[in-house]
Amino acid sequence: MPDQEPTIVDRRHLVIAVLAIVAIVAHLLMRWMDLGDPRYPLYGALVLGGGPLVIELLHALLRRDFGSDLLAGISIVTSVVLGEYLAGTLVVLMLSGGEALEAYAVANASGVLKAMARRMPAVAHKKTDSTMVDVPIDEIEPGDILVVLPHETCPVDGTVIEGHAVMDESYLTGEPYLMSKTPGAKVISGAINGETALTIRADRRASDSRYAKIMRVMQESEQRRPRMRRLADQLGAWYTPLAVGVALVAWGLSGDPVRFLAVLVVATPCPLLIAIPTAIIASISLAAKRAIIIRDPVALERINTCRTMIFDKTGTLTYGEPRLTEILTGPGFSETEVLSLAASLEQYSKHPLAKAVLRAARERSLVLHQARHIEEPPGRGLRGEIEGRHIEITSRTRVAEEHADIALPEQAVGMEAVVLVDGRFAALLRFRDTPRKEGRLFIKHLSTRHGIQRVLIVSGDRESEVRYLADLVGIDEIHAGVSPEEKVEITRRETERAPTAFVGDGVNDAPALLVATVGIAMGTTSEVTTEAAGAVILDSSLEKVDEFMHIGRRMRRIALQSAVGGIALSLIAMVIAAFGFLPPVAGALTQEVIDVFAVLNALRAAIPPEDLTDIDDA
Repeated sequence: MPDQEPTIVDRRHLVIAVLAIVAIVAHLLMRWMDLGDPRYPLYGALVLGGGPLVIELLHALLRRDFGSDLLAGISIVTSVVLGEYLAGTLVVLMLSGGEALEAYAVANASGVLKAMARRMPAVAHKKTDSTMVDVPIDEIEPGDILVVLPHETCPVDGTVIEGHAVMDESYLTGEPYLMSKTPGAKVISGAINGETALTIRADRRASDSRYAKIMRVMQESEQRRPRMRRLADQLGAWYTPLAVGVALVAWGLSGDPVRFLAVLVVATPCPLLIAIPTAIIASISLAAKRAIIIRDPVALERINTCRTMIFDKTGTLTYGEPRLTEILTGPGFSETEVLSLAASLEQYSKHPLAKAVLRAARERSLVLHQARHIEEPPGRGLRGEIEGRHIEITSRTRVAEEHADIALPEQAVGMEAVVLVDGRFAALLRFRDTPRKEGRLFIKHLSTRHGIQRVLIVSGDRESEVRYLADLVGIDEIHAGVSPEEKVEITRRETERAPTAFVGDGVNDAPALLVATVGIAMGTTSEVTTEAAGAVILDSSLEKVDEFMHIGRRMRRIALQSAVGGIALSLIAMVIAAFGFLPPVAGALTQEVIDVFAVLNALRAAIPPEDLTDIDDA
């Protein structure tokens, strides 16, 4: 898909903002240095910048869109009529600068899709006879033989025909485990290869691959993403007609058009145009200091309104990596002895579960021994000799085929490995992706502290694994084994019922992050996910998610205080101006004083409170 460039309107707002800044600086310099009429730069800014903005706002008026920026447009015209050219240019700067910043800050489809495109290789290594040539992936046909080199991204869906390696498929499946690949195993586009090369046979064209389908879902999700109405627009929807109404009444009752102008000058919605963005920027700064990146300011405004929260499983409610959780030993063996032997052998392996075994041994401070005659035949487990004893780590299936006389414990959910010592059953090792330690308390406090009414897990993992985790953290509703497309549909359906926050960490979560009211990404392992999210939790902890929710609620409260308080003072000043006690110039000065108070209050959002999380108080 071609890159989507910034729109002409976005560029125009940026140009107008720059023009207004230049005009204001030139005006002040000319006044200070007494260089001719200092109003000339302001004339240029008002004609070239204010004119197009007023035309845009007239179109909004015809659509009956009474936002806060409409009153700003009326204020621009009013300032020109009154001869308050500097005030008018400042309004031009506020309006165009806000639009330009908005266009830059809000996540858009091009950023997400470009990130997805960068993740995929442009060429594939095609094998013909004894040679290997690089060809564009669009030219790959089903049946072509390809080589996936170490650490490369698999270009198409296919089947392994030669080699033994592990692949990271978590972006699609949601499962935290690296998947072992041997001849006959299926590979999916977008998966990341491990340490050794694989030879695969392409099963589909790149355009028909799993990864391409996710990109199409991503594009559709962005196109169908609802436009959130900003807080300033919600307040401006009633404030704008009210201010115009008061001005018209003042004019009608007095017969003096100056009353109309005086009311509008003092009614200029600076508390909406300045105070609310100030509170947002201050909160973004506070969040950054707490290792939370706000990519879309709407996320801060909307998180406190969310009533449903959807979690992906792996990497969000869990740590995203397998851990050894249980050792069932056979007769005559102890946990310590078996774990020491298994870890001594696994230190030579690149199997996905080797790290979990070694971590468990380190946590128990076990002594590891040197192994000899190590073998790891593809699909047949790991074998070696340790201090004269033959150790084998293999699967339940392989034991049933080669050691039919060995009775193993009943199979449970999760992954497992069998340890044999000198042909005897020594232990069954069970592995799970363990939940975050704060998970249950976090879920429990969502309803009481944040007004969350429904909590769901939506995962591509197996139902048994998802149900196990849901029971541990206290979530009743789950959707397991779902594809990225199904995640989008579930999230869209929930968002139509109530404002919804989605928390995820993988590429497979990105489409759902786009369609949710608020998308929250855990960690930065996936550029695609961080592009799609409104907020990114760098530290990957649920406590940081709680902090983000508190920052958003606090920002909304302070922004409303600043805006509503400023509007209330403006309304009082409007009444005074309507009765003729506040002329236009004095009204402009009064409005500036109101603005200062509103902005100073909004800046409080940057000051960190004593505590930004209350998980432990739940």
